[in-house]
Amino acid sequence: MFVRPRPHTQRGRTAILTLAVVGILAGLAVGAGAAEKRVPARRRAAAAQGRLPPAVTDAPATTNLVVAPVDRSRRATVAAAAAAIDRLVEAGWQERGLEGSRALDDARYVRRMYLELGGRIPTHEETVTFFDDRAADKRAELVDRLLESPDYVSHLYNYWADILRLTERPQKNLYCEPYLDWVKRSIAANRPFDEWVREMLTADGKTWENPAVGFQLRDQGMPLPYVDNTVRVFLGTQIGCAQCHDHPFDSWTQHQFYELAAFTAGTQAGAGGKLPKEQRRQALTDPVVRSVRGLMAEARRSARDGKVDNQFLQFLQANGTIVSHHTAALALPHDYKYDDAKPLDVVAPRVLWGEVPSGAAGADGREHFAAWLTARDNRQFARTIANRLWKKVMGVGLVNPVDDFRAANPPSHPELLEHLTDLVLDLDFDLREYLRVLVSTATFARRAVPHDPTVDSPFAFTGPALKRMTAEQLWDSILTLVATDPEDYQRPRTEEFAAAAELDLTRGKVTLAQAQEAYQRFVAAFGPRQTRLQLVKEYGYHGQVLARASELPTPLPLGHFLRQFGQSDRESIEGGRTVATIPQILAMFNGSITHAMLERGSALHTEVMADDPRRAVDVIFLAILSHRPSAEDRQFAIQEITSAETPATGVGNVIWALLNTREFLFIQ
Repeated sequence: MFVRPRPHTQRGRTAILTLAVVGILAGLAVGAGAAEKRVPARRRAAAAQGRLPPAVTDAPATTNLVVAPVDRSRRATVAAAAAAIDRLVEAGWQERGLEGSRALDDARYVRRMYLELGGRIPTHEETVTFFDDRAADKRAELVDRLLESPDYVSHLYNYWADILRLTERPQKNLYCEPYLDWVKRSIAANRPFDEWVREMLTADGKTWENPAVGFQLRDQGMPLPYVDNTVRVFLGTQIGCAQCHDHPFDSWTQHQFYELAAFTAGTQAGAGGKLPKEQRRQALTDPVVRSVRGLMAEARRSARDGKVDNQFLQFLQANGTIVSHHTAALALPHDYKYDDAKPLDVVAPRVLWGEVPSGAAGADGREHFAAWLTARDNRQFARTIANRLWKKVMGVGLVNPVDDFRAANPPSHPELLEHLTDLVLDLDFDLREYLRVLVSTATFARRAVPHDPTVDSPFAFTGPALKRMTAEQLWDSILTLVATDPEDYQRPRTEEFAAAAELDLTRGKVTLAQAQEAYQRFVAAFGPRQTRLQLVKEYGYHGQVLARASELPTPLPLGHFLRQFGQSDRESIEGGRTVATIPQILAMFNGSITHAMLERGSALHTEVMADDPRRAVDVIFLAILSHRPSAEDRQFAIQEITSAETPATGVGNVIWALLNTREFLFIQ
């Protein structure tokens, strides 16, 4: 194994600590040239900690994820669309007397593209292959290959997980693992955005029968926050204040909020938890719900010493949680105080702007709401996703924050935003193709520039805004240096989950004993504790499961590396953060995931130890920073390797030092 670096002199310890602390906390000072000077001090060898688990080091497994191919015949069209965007951006520079930042060289280009489209740094082999490629269209080919890769699906899943607040158990009786799988596979299939949003807003059934119901279940029991969150995510408009009073900073009234909420007021979810009287009466017309509630009552009666297995009751509730919709009136609150209506008045459904499309006539309220929200005529739907993905790629939204469209917060580049909105519509909500255009612009292929959000003047996009890796990008990048095949483990498919979770309550009576047997089988296959133990056994290293961030249980505990680096707890929309903290420094210095990178059997260990010191230095720099070392860097690194107690110790020192630099953490 490479040995964990450990400074044994005060001078050496100070040098390394200073390097890493500055690297994490002083992010906007990322250098534009070669890596910072790295002078690792001599360090004593730490005790070997064993090999990585076989599941991490074995030959690559075949993924079960099928990703839709990219249409390469559209490259000329993509290039033309990208050039049109560049012209609009550059017009903004000219108005302010600015120039674009320098174009990216191949090293920074390949690194940025892998991070932006694949969610990780490229491997040593991928970087060298790109460098050696002499084809004129090698950049376009790289973009296309990444967009049709499992890496892209994993990365986009993480992006949407933060927005949609994806979690396996939003409530104890809600099993949403199939919904998470459905989101990932919708991305892989490249489904049109309006299509899968509309499905989420109107789906019926159990999560493992129709996984799209997970979106409605995310705010189960909270019908008003559900409407607020839906409008915020898909229309970029914050109307939440109007739940309780007229909006203090915008034109929305409380009456308008209730009119919009009236469309979805009749949504219910069967036996899951306590229900209002009218919803309970409606739910009990379903024989499955009646059976579930009967089994729950029998389980309580037969419990020994009055102690009921609450997890078993939750299993039963999950089988009776069936999303459906019926006509239901929504009344204003009892403390309504405005002159346009009286407290407890029933409100008629009405959209915030425009009209419900005529094609939805005769459908239920949810269908009306979904048809209006996703309609092509509702430009705000297309405008919002155009702006969201622009921010994802360029680092700053044209409207920022992306969910705060209002008159007092106008877009920085109105003409560009409307052009991007038209592009989303012209592409029929093909978000992958839209991203393909954005990353093909000359604007994106420029050096990143600092962005100060406190400055009054709008960001000019002379290049993308400099940003730190997200928690998921950082985890997956380190995993790239560790695992032979980071995609080896994937979440269970909906079909597998359904086979274990389903109680067939439509064919005859299921006894309590049969239900308890089914529950034990489900727990053995998908119980949270059992799942974690199995993952640790096959993919674990010092308690950390070495799998892609998209495949790990969610939400993760607070002490996990991903949470330390800002992964959301999935309770708030876009709750992820990239703010620097002291625990992050400690995790990079001495965390188990960075230990794993240095272990015998890791991907980096295998490549580096196969070469002589001079060759090893190139491999290390290319694997971690995606470029070859400068002459000075090479001299320092070779000196460290050859003068250390063992070559493995010296190599470990160099790797550890590079990992703790600003250049590694930030996307230049």
